[in-house]
Amino acid sequence: MMGDRKLTKFEKKVCLVTGGSTGIGKAIALDFARKGANIVIASRNIDKSKMVCQEFHELGYRAIAIRTDITQENDVKNLINQIIKVYGKLDIAVNNAGVSSMGKTIDLTEEDWDLNMNVNAKGVFFSCKYEAKIMVKQGFGKIINIASMGSKRGIPLLSHYCASKYAVIGFSKTLALELAPYKINVNCVCPGLVKTDMQKREIAWEAKLRNVSLDKVIQEYINMTPLGRLEEPEDVAKLVLFLASPESDFMTGQAINITGGIETN
Repeated sequence: MMGDRKLTKFEKKVCLVTGGSTGIGKAIALDFARKGANIVIASRNIDKSKMVCQEFHELGYRAIAIRTDITQENDVKNLINQIIKVYGKLDIAVNNAGVSSMGKTIDLTEEDWDLNMNVNAKGVFFSCKYEAKIMVKQGFGKIINIASMGSKRGIPLLSHYCASKYAVIGFSKTLALELAPYKINVNCVCPGLVKTDMQKREIAWEAKLRNVSLDKVIQEYINMTPLGRLEEPEDVAKLVLFLASPESDFMTGQAINITGGIETN
């Protein structure tokens, strides 16, 4: 018996998490692992991914790491081929890998724009394309794309990021319609102000751009959130696991907020 867990609805399921070596992705992967799934962590940082897998192994959970740059189609194709070679199926895909940068639109460079669009939008396209190919053959599967509250509202200093995340929702809603006949669910999760290393970088950028203190930015984030605290990666993971479970079988094409009450348009 692995760890102290009991058999669950995710026992023997194969779950892919892109960007699963840190932050939200790691929390999602760990929650699935606790519930019995076979975890595949895909990330450009293979050393960090292997370290996370070792942590999971020490807890008695099953996980493998596969180096993947989701902006490269051949990398994604190879990732899915390796999963099928090892496990023979793919039950759940969580497309979480993402990036951000900050700046006023008039100061953004082409490189700023391309970085966000390539990872956040094109990377989701490549991932879903090859995940869907396998799931269509299987006749089942769950795809969960991690978007953002910036998928539904404008945020100053993040126009390029918001554009890339708006694309994720539009793409996912269309894919959901295309895959519905094959009993494949496609949904998005839209987190708010999540306490991650990415958020730390964003707080530092924002403080510098606005010429205010780090503490002031953090307090403003908390004040924006009606539930009165920064979001934790584990908050996001709970919603992802619901969308991967049988309880969500009649949900598809949805973009669900988990923002602590921050309103979106």
